Parts: sequence; C-alpha cells; structure tokens
Amino acid sequence: MKQDDPTTLALSSKTFIDAMIILSLIAVLTYLCLRIVTPFLPVMLWGLMLAVMIYPLQQGLAKKIGGRQGGASSILVVLGILLIVGPVAVLGTSFAEQIREWDTRFQNNELTISQPGPGVAEWPVVGEKVHSAWSQAAANLPQFLEDYREQIETLTKAGIANAKNAAGVILLLIGALIVAGIMMAWGESGSKAMLRIIDRVNGPASGVKTQKLVVATIRSVATGVLGVAVIQSLLFGIGFMLAGIPAPGVFAMIVLVIGIIQLPALIVAIPVIAYVWSSGDTSTAVNVFFTIYFLVAGAADNVLKPMLLGRGVEAPMPVILMGALGGMVAGGFIGLFLGAVLLALGYTLFMGWVGDGSGRSVADPDEAGHDSADTPVTN
Repeated sequence: MKQDDPTTLALSSKTFIDAMIILSLIAVLTYLCLRIVTPFLPVMLWGLMLAVMIYPLQQGLAKKIGGRQGGASSILVVLGILLIVGPVAVLGTSFAEQIREWDTRFQNNELTISQPGPGVAEWPVVGEKVHSAWSQAAANLPQFLEDYREQIETLTKAGIANAKNAAGVILLLIGALIVAGIMMAWGESGSKAMLRIIDRVNGPASGVKTQKLVVATIRSVATGVLGVAVIQSLLFGIGFMLAGIPAPGVFAMIVLVIGIIQLPALIVAIPVIAYVWSSGDTSTAVNVFFTIYFLVAGAADNVLKPMLLGRGVEAPMPVILMGALGGMVAGGFIGLFLGAVLLALGYTLFMGWVGDGSGRSVADPDEAGHDSADTPVTN
C-alpha cells in the first residue's frame, strides 16, 4: 500500500488526532491535580522528611509494644507535639509578660536603662556606635525613642512579621508530624509503592539502590546539619546560663538558626566573649574559661560536621553540603533536604555513567532485584 494512499493518510491523521487528544487530556488532568495538591505540598514534603528521619525510632518503639505500628506512630506524634507546643507556649508567655511589663513601666516613665560599661566602646567595629547609642538611651530614654522612632518602628514591624512567620512554621511542623505519623504507620506498604514508582521511572536495575540513597541522604542532612546545629545551640545555651548572659534561651535559638543556615557560630561567640570581659563582674580566670568555652563551642561544627554529614551516603560530604545550602537558598528550609537529595542523586547517576560507560547509572543489574523490595524506604 502506498504511503500517500487516502486510507493510510486518514488512519495516520486519526491516530495523530487521537494521540493529541489523549495527551491534552492527560496534561489537563495533571495540571488540575497539581492545583489541588499544591496547598498541601509543604506539609506533605515535611511529613515525608520527618517520617524518613524518625522511622527507625518508630520501628524500635513498635517492637516494644507488640508490633503495633499505629500505636507507636501515635505515641511519637503526641510526644513531638508536646515537645514543640510546650516550650513554645512557655517562651511565648514569658515574652508576652516581659513586653507587658516594659510597656507598663514605659507608660509610667519608670523604664530605665543602665549606663554601658567602658569596655563596650572597645568592641571591634561597632563598639563606639553601640556605646554612644546606649549612653544616649540611658541618659534620656524618651528622647532616644523619639530620635530613633523610624528605626524602632521598622524593627517592630519586622519583629511582628517574624513572629507571624514563626507561628506559621510551628503550625506547619505540627501538621507535618501528624502526616509523618500516618506515613510511618503504613511505612512498609508505602515503601513498596515508592519502590515500584522508582522502578518504573529509573528501571528495576537501580530502584533499590536509588531508594536507599534518598533515605540515607535525608538522614545524613538531618544529623549533619540539624543535629550539629542543635548540639551547638545546647552548648551555647549552657554557656549562656553559666556566664549570666541575659535571655540565654533566646540567644540559644539564634545560635540554632545560625547553625541551620550554615553560618559560623563564632559570630555569636565573639560578641558574647566581648560582653563577658566588658561586664567586669567576674575574675580573669573565669573570663578566660568562658572565652575558651565559647570558642570551642563555636568551632565544634568543624569537627562534628565531617563526622556526621554524608555518613552512609555514596556521594561525598562536600556534595551533600553544597546541595543542602543551594537547596535552602533556592527553596527555603525544605530545600535543605530536597537540594541534598537531588544533588546526591545527580552526582551518583553521573559517576555511575562515567564508571561503566554502559548507561547503568546507579547500580549494576545483579545488585538489584525485587528480592530487596520488601525493605522499607524509611528503614
């Protein structure tokens, strides 16, 4: 039959039109599904990350209570919510009471500020400016507030906005914990479903290894970034309390945030050391001790991060760290995990392609197989 036969052309045209209609319907359906799911994506992604991170703990707890997966997940979710809501409620109540007290004293003209010590002027870079502004506020606080009204209003608005964002993050985290509990309760069946999806996309020869790489990367970031940040904030918090630093909990939270965004904690340690020496309330030996303590705490991430970040992952530590930082810059806090996972996958796929030159990107065919499909993704 000739290619330009009318019947052949008609069939080809009909097949093409049918294919275009089907593709259009699939595209429209995909778009509508994404529109419906988009509002829930943040909490779902956070829930998945949390489920992967704490699944081993959930499995250990489930074994102790007779294998009840739902019960173990519920216990962890309740404990997680209590650990979040409890400290936040205490901190919020304390902060609100402090603000109310300051406002009352200000309205009654009873709010005063002590004069700065002479050592404040010796702080590097900002010492003279801080000493001048502090002295002005101590001498005449109402006039100081009037002179810097615009700056104070800007800081107040920024503080209110940050408080709203913090409240939103707390609600998101609570919702993510609930989602994580549901995922962990059906972790085994969910991992099998994810493995089938990975096999379909990436091929059965590399599905299991890709799955394990994603899990290991998420846990590596959790321990190497979040874990180190928590350790440093605890070290600084203990040091703040022992050194008598005002509002030690608030400054410990600042250290936690700085550690998460991968800034050096020494930017907090150095001003604190300057404050300890300028306050003049303790002996030289005590000041030397706190100086050494805060310097060691500020540099602790240089020792802990190489030990924890990238552990158990085929991709090297610099790749994981680069992915975490780049992902956070591009996609916010959730990008901390997504960026590390994507870059680790890309690195492993590329190096696998370079290593064998056959297109087998992640694993050799004899390493994979559905004998390992029963391994949960969050195992």
